[in-house]
Amino acid sequence: LTMITKSDLVLRDLDLLRRINEKTKCVVQMTLTTYDEGLCKMIEPNVCTTRRRAEVLRIFKENGIPTVVWLCPILPYINDTEENLRGLLGYCIEAGVSGIICFGFGVTLRDGDRKYFYQKLDEHFPGLKEKYIKKYGSAYEVRSDNNDALTRIFREECRTHGILCDNTEIFNYLHSFEDKTGLDQISLF
Repeated sequence: LTMITKSDLVLRDLDLLRRINEKTKCVVQMTLTTYDEGLCKMIEPNVCTTRRRAEVLRIFKENGIPTVVWLCPILPYINDTEENLRGLLGYCIEAGVSGIICFGFGVTLRDGDRKYFYQKLDEHFPGLKEKYIKKYGSAYEVRSDNNDALTRIFREECRTHGILCDNTEIFNYLHSFEDKTGLDQISLF
């Protein structure tokens, strides 16, 4: 069983998830985007803050339930900084996450998403929309200028702390079935 959420309400099911994890692998996944709590509330309203999500990840780890983080979206000119990345990685290290999924440092924007995103840029970051339009046009993938440097830091920190960071390895781990009951399939012959 694996699930992904941004909500601390998943803790209501901690006992159930612990029982599932006794029989087979149960992985809780959460997205982390912004280390700065004020910026987090602006970018991700109506969800618990990054700090709270990190606490939730730690609680699951303390209860023997593995966790994976999705490091996205990273918004160019907003949260695509080394300081933000190191803060998020610090949370992951403290929480003992098994892996961190990262598709690079940026965001993807479909046409409908782009319109909404630009409205929010105008609301919270006046003048930034024009910078996005000039640099990225109507590109689907909006990659940070800091992508290469952030990727090096990301991989180095994950290696240093024994955190999986290869997306293929993480997805293979998430999709593999673990039977912890010790029962073998009965043979008919």
